[in-house]
Amino acid sequence: MCPFVCAIFLLCLSSLSTAAKFTQVYKWSEMDFEWPSEATRTQAMENGTYNPKKIYPRYMAVYGTRIFLSLEKLAGIPATLVSLPTSSASYAPPKLTPFPSWDLHLHGKGDCEKIQEARGLEVDSVGRLWVLDSGSDKCNSKLWTIDLNNKDQTKLMHRFSLRGLMHDLVLDESTNGTFAYSTRGGAWSEYKFNIFSKDKNESWTVETQEVEIFSIAMSPKKEQSGKLYVSSLNWKELFSISIAALRNGTRAENPKPIGHWTEKPYRMLMDNRGTMYAAFRWQNHTTSWNSSQIFQEQTFYEVVELDSEWPFTFALDENGIFWMTACDEEKKPICRLFKAAVGAKSYLYWDPAEESILSTRLHNILIVSVIFIILISLVFIAFWILQTKKWNDDLSENINDTHHMKILKSCPN
Repeated sequence: MCPFVCAIFLLCLSSLSTAAKFTQVYKWSEMDFEWPSEATRTQAMENGTYNPKKIYPRYMAVYGTRIFLSLEKLAGIPATLVSLPTSSASYAPPKLTPFPSWDLHLHGKGDCEKIQEARGLEVDSVGRLWVLDSGSDKCNSKLWTIDLNNKDQTKLMHRFSLRGLMHDLVLDESTNGTFAYSTRGGAWSEYKFNIFSKDKNESWTVETQEVEIFSIAMSPKKEQSGKLYVSSLNWKELFSISIAALRNGTRAENPKPIGHWTEKPYRMLMDNRGTMYAAFRWQNHTTSWNSSQIFQEQTFYEVVELDSEWPFTFALDENGIFWMTACDEEKKPICRLFKAAVGAKSYLYWDPAEESILSTRLHNILIVSVIFIILISLVFIAFWILQTKKWNDDLSENINDTHHMKILKSCPN
């Protein structure tokens, strides 16, 4: 009975992980920046450095009361990293504030000491925002950190030996140190990805044999011997890589196949309970997968229609809220921000005490479930025994009646 009960229990948990109810936070008919002055905005529009119709969110991170977005680097976009509040008293949606300041964005294309093109974003366990900077044709790609708990103090963490086409990153906080894994690719994927070691202040490339790498996700921090999950932009397969060898500086890995997505993912994210979320090119839905089970997608969120190559971007905050933008490049509203309480947090969040409480609660729920099923079973067995006894008594009475009738018939009148 126990395996059956456990299977039912896990199935219920899986169903709960996809039963998210989203509410709309903001809706934009047109996005705009928070400019130093109206004159600055007008001048930027006149000289072509600003085009409000070219603002497309691509990456997201959330911390405290702020949301951070990376924007697609197109002609007419003066800043690619912005922030906005998680809530507003105003009916109008907020404008996008260049982050951490305009000074780090208003520059010439060749100023390599500034943010050239923000891409993947991640907030670590101590409140630092990690920013993957793709660079430019003149500037190498970079990693920035911005201390969100210390007046947004900004630090250029590392310069890569390559330029351009950076995509996404995940962080690995372990007893071996802190690592940042990042992927590249524009209209294609590469057969490699990059690793940066914060403790050693060095980076290297890991070849992945014949497996293309684009989207990336990390298993929960509590799994110290965890996995790196990767997918291609051109194929639907999902692969995993053991992170033990990656921490030790390996230069080559052979990813293991996990399953097949229904479409080609450009963005993947895992929470601290092991549920992975994915978004796909030109698709109007996102899906999820409980990594403790065999690979099987479930629809997580779906809209009627979106006309965008990258319609969604999403992130988890420290309070168990799933934040997501859904954008349309052709019709209004061009972008909407949603949130849903999912109870799970970033894969980097791990509190052993909280984990112990949760484990105890789940254990208690399992015990109650087992006791309930046992009681139901006992009631059924008792009912079956009583019913069987009644059937036997009725049968015995019928036999006696039949026997009595035979005796009466055999007696002479």
